[in-house]
Amino acid sequence: MIRLARFGARKQPYYRVVVIEKERARNGRPVEVVGTYNPRTNPATFDLKRERVEHWISKGAQCSDRVKKLLSLPTPAAAATVA
Repeated sequence: MIRLARFGARKQPYYRVVVIEKERARNGRPVEVVGTYNPRTNPATFDLKRERVEHWISKGAQCSDRVKKLLSLPTPAAAATVA
């Protein structure tokens, strides 16, 4: 499964996008870290290794709802060149 693992201090969330077995704990040992997500910035920033995400999806990994939403957003670099 590809999902978010919470890091950061109390009331200061910072997330890693991880590939992890579905039965493991939220912050358990991941198979691979494929990105980061920081909702505290305005706008929220995220960095994904899209080729690795596509690799894991092709192997049968399911994405959580939030990760699906992040994948549907344009890449930050592409958004900066359009604006």
